[in-house]
Amino acid sequence: MLRSFCLALLLATSPSLLSAEADVGARVQLDTAVRVDMVPVAATEQVARRKSEAPVDIITPHITDSRHLEYPTFSAPFYGEVELPVWEPIQIGGYAVDMSPTKHVVFMLAAALIVALLLVSAAVGSKKQHATKGRTHGFAGTIEALALYLRNEVVLPNVGHHGEAFVPFALTLFFFILVCNLFGLLPYGSTATGNISVTLTLATVTAIVVEFAGIRANGIGYLSTIFYWNKELPIVMRVIMFFVMSPVEMVGKISKPFALTIRLFANMTAGHIVLLAIIGLIFTFQSWALAGIPVLLAIAISMLELFVSFLQAFIFTLLACVFIGQIRESHH
Repeated sequence: MLRSFCLALLLATSPSLLSAEADVGARVQLDTAVRVDMVPVAATEQVARRKSEAPVDIITPHITDSRHLEYPTFSAPFYGEVELPVWEPIQIGGYAVDMSPTKHVVFMLAAALIVALLLVSAAVGSKKQHATKGRTHGFAGTIEALALYLRNEVVLPNVGHHGEAFVPFALTLFFFILVCNLFGLLPYGSTATGNISVTLTLATVTAIVVEFAGIRANGIGYLSTIFYWNKELPIVMRVIMFFVMSPVEMVGKISKPFALTIRLFANMTAGHIVLLAIIGLIFTFQSWALAGIPVLLAIAISMLELFVSFLQAFIFTLLACVFIGQIRESHH
């Protein structure tokens, strides 16, 4: 596996990197001690402050957004950085909207492009194979089987009658989230779905689709999903329950996209934190005798993350279909 190779490379070079860092630190201390009488106090304080900020954080940069992309190099620290362009903010009313691309934006655009190419090429290949051989096979057959499973086992049973219109939305959700998740498993990659702003946007789009599906299916009856009005109760209890249950209905509407947001964000972030923390044990122990244990644990966590990437894309799509089906059948 590519990630396992990178872990082995990191393990093999860690002693030299640590010794080099120690030598640099010693030189900085000596240079500061020699020039302490020649440098102003403010400059000395700046050097001390830079030294206090020197420890390398390998966890936070990998799970947060940034203004640069990493690429592999053949010399320590084995990566370089490409700065992304910074554009002037767009003024909308009294707010300045920054439209400059970030690392997660680049990986989301790449995911969207890959999904489009993947599904379109599979559809074209499937059409040609059906015309010539009467069945699909290979890459096109795999994508078709996965799409048919999602359609027949996830979308239609949960969305309900006339659910064909929601199949493209569900397939787009699944494949887009899946590719974004898998990007985080690549060396020098990044998991856009580990950004709560991304998962919140996906959940918000899903919530809008859910509400419009409810309006289209129920018409004026959609209001019953907001204001509780049980016609089977006596008028007094009906009014009381209206004021008691209507806020509960609103909380339910808010909690659904909130659950989608936190579930995907937490699962994708937690896996990377655990993986990078285990890799960090190599530098903590600084021992060849114990280094094999973190590497084996990191490989095991990587395999688990591969499964979680598929699972979280599936769960997000499944819950979206369940929510659409619930609001479309609410009048029953």
